[in-house]
Amino acid sequence: MLDDFLIRAFLAGIGTALVAAPLGCFVVWRRMAYFSDATAHSAMLGIAIAVALQVSPAWGALLTALAIAMALTVFSGRTIASDTVLGVFAHGALAAGIIATTLLPGRRIDLEALLFGDILTVSRFDLALIWIGAALVLPFFVWRWNALLTATLDPDLARASGLRPEREQMGLTFALAVVIAISIEVIGVLLIGALLVIPAAAARPLVKTPEQMVLGAFAIGLVSIVGGLQIAAIQNFPAGPTIVCTALICFILTALMARLSQK
Repeated sequence: MLDDFLIRAFLAGIGTALVAAPLGCFVVWRRMAYFSDATAHSAMLGIAIAVALQVSPAWGALLTALAIAMALTVFSGRTIASDTVLGVFAHGALAAGIIATTLLPGRRIDLEALLFGDILTVSRFDLALIWIGAALVLPFFVWRWNALLTATLDPDLARASGLRPEREQMGLTFALAVVIAISIEVIGVLLIGALLVIPAAAARPLVKTPEQMVLGAFAIGLVSIVGGLQIAAIQNFPAGPTIVCTALICFILTALMARLSQK
């Protein structure tokens, strides 16, 4: 069954939607959209370093995304405004990564696939990596769900309850790096942030509880990936951008539904 590239693409999409749903909700709740973009862009540099060292690009993307995310956490809000730091790292890391890929002697890297993803070329190894990442990230959210929610909604209450919001932030940072590393093949460096933010934002007007929002984000993410794949296959569109556009349509529809229900 796994010899069929469409089956592998669908399975990769399901795994990606599973891990993107809870993380995307926290990205929306914590207003970390630009943070996630900056972390994702840094993965390009990690991939170039990994290829140069002849190791799996996913490891390079993971370690570099984690390092940049930690740096963003340290520098943001200190002597430089947070949005300025995010802009510097987002654009600087992406540019450095693109330049680094051109400096690799005798090695060719498909920049378009890295930037925009190519889910139709997912291999057995990529598929295993996605589901291993899901097996790491999902138990973390189950384990720390209440603590993460408390630290997100009311940091002062979290501290009074004996929690450390900074530690919960670090946990989210690590989860973000893992999701970025396993999602690059599916959606690409430039579109990972969209896959995290849009399904969660689309689910928000339709739900009443955080748990419902996670389920809604997963459902919309799954519809976006499966529907986007089908449209891309029929119309010969690029898969990654088509998935994001499908998610955008879902967001517009839910926003209109929420607006009409208020009248």
